[in-house]
Amino acid sequence: MEIETCLKDGSLVISPFEGSCLNGAGYDLRLGGDLAMRPGEHKLVATLERVEIGESLVGTLHIRSTLARSGIIASLALVDPGFRGQLTVSLFNAGSESFSMAKEDRFLQMVLHHLGTKTHRPYAGKYQDSQGIVDTRQSSPYSLCKFVSKVLLPLSMGMCIS
Repeated sequence: MEIETCLKDGSLVISPFEGSCLNGAGYDLRLGGDLAMRPGEHKLVATLERVEIGESLVGTLHIRSTLARSGIIASLALVDPGFRGQLTVSLFNAGSESFSMAKEDRFLQMVLHHLGTKTHRPYAGKYQDSQGIVDTRQSSPYSLCKFVSKVLLPLSMGMCIS
């Protein structure tokens, strides 16, 4: 599908749009702020761009190969039909070296796919109209699990060591 056509007909909005980020298979999304990660560190980052995906489109996200070669792993998802907002992405430095990027560096590629028909259920979830880095919006049971795994489990592991 031709991304430029979607931009012209309004079924896709990317703001701020940078023509040099458009490529044969998609659009390169840029980092919304500076990033510095030590080995073993996890961070949430936001795209610089706000995207609006039409009801007959779906986006897939792919980490750029330069990051993957540096040991950066990303948790990526689909960009659902009807989604509006900046995208928050989870990054993990699995490499042995520190890694850094500057605001506006390209870090993801978004590839668009045309659906056969408009979706009957456009995205209307918790992350609609996201701005900046958005932490999880899970209900409290997730918070309890997070507390157990990050605080209680390490404490109990320490008690078992003699």
